[in-house]
Amino acid sequence: MHDAGNGPVLGCTGLGMVYAEGKLRTPVFDGLQLEVRKGETVAIVGASGAGKSTLLHLLGGLDTPTAGEVFVAGQKMSELSDAARGRLRNRALGFVYQFHHLLPEFTALENVMLPVMLGGAKVPEAERRARELLEAVGLGHRLEHKPGELSGGERQRAAVARALVNRPACVLGDEPTGNLDEKTAANVFDQMLGLNREQHTSLVVVTHDRRLARRLDRVLELREGKLHELAMRAV
Repeated sequence: MHDAGNGPVLGCTGLGMVYAEGKLRTPVFDGLQLEVRKGETVAIVGASGAGKSTLLHLLGGLDTPTAGEVFVAGQKMSELSDAARGRLRNRALGFVYQFHHLLPEFTALENVMLPVMLGGAKVPEAERRARELLEAVGLGHRLEHKPGELSGGERQRAAVARALVNRPACVLGDEPTGNLDEKTAANVFDQMLGLNREQHTSLVVVTHDRRLARRLDRVLELREGKLHELAMRAV
């Protein structure tokens, strides 16, 4: 689990999460185990309120678990300072949410350049990489458009480009197509899978869409606080 060379790119052991409100303690899950290998695609499904988004936030280092460990690229998240955790997130992980979270005042190109700039790259290199990814997702003609000038599908494709621009070890998607109509959702998902294969980036996607889930290597159901691997015929 600790060897970044050939070990999992992302994983957790004994992961637990309890929400405390006053004296009320609500366990979300307990003792979760997960390993995601290089280039592997994993869907996480489950009932609303099962804790799927919470799990994704813990795996992405956006929240801290109440028990257990999260490993990203061979490093224990709990052993890193906030600053080091932020650097690791920016380098090793990409995020795509149901709502694009693009900065409205920036163009598509500038939005996708941001993670590269945060990683310390110079402007010409950031622009080259952002332009390349936006062209790969079919937005080469929309580089100078701001999010408000793009359709919903175009905004999500720009968000996919932003998530992949640093060539992360793993992309985490939280209902990345949940806000789109069926045809546009399938198109955005195609882009994610195509870039996943091209870059050998792992993909962990929370989705309620079983048809999309079936297109990934493994489907895990979060049920009663545990992850259960589903046979494809059961998805």
